[in-house]
Amino acid sequence: MPESLTRSGDTLRRIGTLIRDARRHRGWSQARLAEALGTSQSAINRIEQGNQNLSLDTLGRISEVLDSEIVSLGHSGPMHLRIEGGRKLSGSINVKTSKNAGVALLCASLLNRGRTTLRKVARIEEVNRILEVLGSIGVKHRWLNDDNDLEITPPARFDLDSLDVAAARRTRSIIMFLAPLMHDHGMFSLPYAGGCDLGTRTVEPHLIALRPFGLEVKATGGFYHADVDPSVHPSRPVVLTERGDTVTENALMAAARRDAVTVIRNASPNYMVQDLCFFLTDLGVRIDGIGTTTLTVHGKPIIDSDVDYAPSEDPIEAMSLIAAAVVTESEITVRRVPIEFMEIELALLTEMGLDYDQTDEYFAANGRTRLVDVTVRPSHLRAPIDKIHPMPFPGLNIDNLPFFALIAAVADGSTLLHDWVYENRALHLTELTKLGARVTLMDPHRLHITGPTHWSGAEVVCPPALRPAVVVLLAMLAAKGTSVLRHVYVINRGYEQLAERLTELGASIETFRDI
Repeated sequence: MPESLTRSGDTLRRIGTLIRDARRHRGWSQARLAEALGTSQSAINRIEQGNQNLSLDTLGRISEVLDSEIVSLGHSGPMHLRIEGGRKLSGSINVKTSKNAGVALLCASLLNRGRTTLRKVARIEEVNRILEVLGSIGVKHRWLNDDNDLEITPPARFDLDSLDVAAARRTRSIIMFLAPLMHDHGMFSLPYAGGCDLGTRTVEPHLIALRPFGLEVKATGGFYHADVDPSVHPSRPVVLTERGDTVTENALMAAARRDAVTVIRNASPNYMVQDLCFFLTDLGVRIDGIGTTTLTVHGKPIIDSDVDYAPSEDPIEAMSLIAAAVVTESEITVRRVPIEFMEIELALLTEMGLDYDQTDEYFAANGRTRLVDVTVRPSHLRAPIDKIHPMPFPGLNIDNLPFFALIAAVADGSTLLHDWVYENRALHLTELTKLGARVTLMDPHRLHITGPTHWSGAEVVCPPALRPAVVVLLAMLAAKGTSVLRHVYVINRGYEQLAERLTELGASIETFRDI
C-alpha cells in the first residue's frame, strides 16, 4: 500500500470500517481486539473511526488476529464476490479431495524420512498455510502438475527455531504438529492454533491423548511449550475423552512410531481419520479396526519410505454442492461422492422429500473409499419432524449441519437445528436473515428456521467461519437481484475455486476488490 494511502481520510475510514466489521463478526469487543494486539481500546476506537494512521505491519497484525484479509499486498484490497442470483444451475461437477484429509496427511508426512507424494491435493489457503509452516522448518515441497499432485521431501532435521509463527497462527491444524514432532524433539514450541471462529475449543483433549506418550505441554505467552519424556509409554489403552477427528489423528501419529502396540479407544472413524490410517498403512504401520472406534496400532520406530497416496473425496464439499442444487431448485449431478460419509445426510433429505438418484458404488483412487454419483432434481421439501443435530460418525457430520439450515429455509414448515458442538456457529447462520430467511437464534446452540423463503439480494460481510460463509454464498445464488459477499478469504481457506466451479454450472459470480 503506498504511504499516501495511510494519510488519506477516506481510505482510513474505509479500512476502519473493514476492521470494525471483521471484529464484530468474530463477536469481539474493542477491548478484546486491543488485548490481542497489545494496545489500548482507545487506539482501536481511533482506528475504527479512521482517525489513526496505519502501517502495513499494523494492518498485517490486525488481519492475522482477526483472520480476515483486511489488506492484500499486490492488490487493491480484500476479495469480494458479486452474485446475480435467481439462476438455475445445470450440469455435472466432480467433488474434489478432502481438505481435512489433505491437511492431516501433510502433518503426517513429518513422520516419514522418505519422500511423500500426495495426489490431487486441495489447493486451498489452509493447505498453503501448512506448506508455509513446513517450508519454514526445512521441508521442501513442489507441485508436480496441474492435477495438484504434491511432492514433500523432509530435511535431515527440522529447523523448529525458524517456524513461521504468522502462518501457524492462521490454522487450527498446527495442533497436529504436536504428535509427529514429539518423536524426534525433546522440547519444542508451537504457537496457539487459529483458524475459524467457532467459539472456545479446548486443546485439552489433545493433551490428554498425548500425555500417555510422554508429552507435557504448558500454554503460556501465546505458545504451547512441549516437553517430551521418551521413556514414557502407554501402559493401558489410550482412551480419548473426546471423539474428535484431530484428537484421534494426533493419537494415531503418536502411536505410529512407537515400538509397541497401542490401543486407542473412543477413536473417531470419520473420513479424514480413515484416510490417515490408509496412509500410515502404506508407510508400513499396521492398524487394525480402521473405520471403528477402537484402533490397534502396531508402531514402526523408523519410517523411511517413498510413498504415493491419493486422499479420497470430501463429503463436506459434496454436501455443499447438493445444497447448491436444492436451494436453486436445479438439476445437478455431483460426481465422486464418498457415500459412506453421506448416507445419513441423504437419508434425512429423502425424508424431507428430495428427489435424487445415485449410481452403483465404485472405489476412490485410494482403493478403499466407496464413491457414487448423485443426481439431484428440483424437489418440494418439507421440514423434518424431529430436530436436526450432528453426531460422531456414522451420524450426521458436524460440518454438514450448516447446510441443513439453508435447506430447512426452503422447506415447508419449521425446523429446529441443534449445533451442540460449537457455541458461535449457530449465531453466524442468522446471517441468512439478511437474504430473507426466517431464522431465530434460540440460544448459542439452537436455531429455529421457518420456510419456505423468498430470497432477496443483499450485501453481507462473510461470516468468519467456513461453512456458514459458504451457506450464505449458496443462498445468494437463489436470491433475486444482486448480492455482494465481502471478505471471502475464509471460503478460500477450505474450498478450491468454488466460485469458478459454480459459475461453470451456470451461476453468475464475479470476483472483485475495492479500488
